[in-house]
Amino acid sequence: MPHALVIGGTGLVGRAVARRLLAGGWTVRLTGRDRTHIPADVAAAGAHFARADRDDAAALAAAAGDGADLLVDCICYTAAQAELLLPLARQASSTVMVSSKAVYVDDAGRHSNSDTPPRFAGPVTEQQPTMAPGTMEYNSREGYGANKVAAERVLLDSGAPVTVLRPSKIHGQGALIPREWYFVKRALDRRPALLLAGRGAGTDHPSAAANIAALVQVAAERPGRRVLNAADPDAPDGLAISRAVASLVDYRWREVLLDDDAPRKLGRHPWHKLPPFVLDMGAAYALGYRPVGDYATTVAEEVRWLVQESRVDGVDGAAQLPPGLDGEFFTGRFDYAAEDSFLARCSVNTRAGPGAG
Repeated sequence: MPHALVIGGTGLVGRAVARRLLAGGWTVRLTGRDRTHIPADVAAAGAHFARADRDDAAALAAAAGDGADLLVDCICYTAAQAELLLPLARQASSTVMVSSKAVYVDDAGRHSNSDTPPRFAGPVTEQQPTMAPGTMEYNSREGYGANKVAAERVLLDSGAPVTVLRPSKIHGQGALIPREWYFVKRALDRRPALLLAGRGAGTDHPSAAANIAALVQVAAERPGRRVLNAADPDAPDGLAISRAVASLVDYRWREVLLDDDAPRKLGRHPWHKLPPFVLDMGAAYALGYRPVGDYATTVAEEVRWLVQESRVDGVDGAAQLPPGLDGEFFTGRFDYAAEDSFLARCSVNTRAGPGAG
């Protein structure tokens, strides 16, 4: 029976990988700081837990034991962390590092966290240039992608069979930042109208955790040294995502598609990326990858989870994000007063569509 070690295995991607491998007959050990963060279904399926801090080399080595057939690192952010991974990667038959599409730059050197968004000629392939490797604070706009590049290079230059995955906006049940809450909350709050900046055309390719897990399994079965994009088979724009969520919660709203002359902050959903940022998935398909499903299919579990776990504030009756999630990300994103004021004083173009009334 093949054995996998998933570092950062209690998080969104790690638990999806565990589910996939356990269903395929693997034994799986997950590292993390708290055993209780393992979902009940993953624990019931037989996942093992090893308490280990990501920067504790001895703890990681102990978790690996005599080695793993597959090593998956979901939380490798820096070159130093990649260096800690190398002894384990050299013992594994295949290693997968979860990186990010934030590493890519356009011809002007702009990346996804730049003040000015990048402009690509079309879907971005793995041959697209990346940021220069860096060692500044990784939890920053300029440092995140640069540190990911540095970590990638340490692993790819090692000679070990390492697959680097570059996902985009990751979604799934258990997300610390469930971006779909932007639309779910509005539906639960019974908002009569939904405002969408850029007429809803903003696109930032989503990546289902379940689809990433399917690609991890392909890398396990076909070890090699490579870089692969990891995104959903479709890249819906904000309008399509809002309609998918509305359909899942069985709610109807009026779609208000804002032009460029609308106030800047109105309707800026988490996928509002203009020009669009879309990943080319050809290399993954050529390797034998088959996605679990498209965005609307794979996001359903997360939306149901958000609806079930959210609570209603007793003061104003507004839906509240499930406990333990990152509410700071949504600060300022639910300014209903500004939306109502705009609708009351402006004549706007509206369009009804599937899930809209």
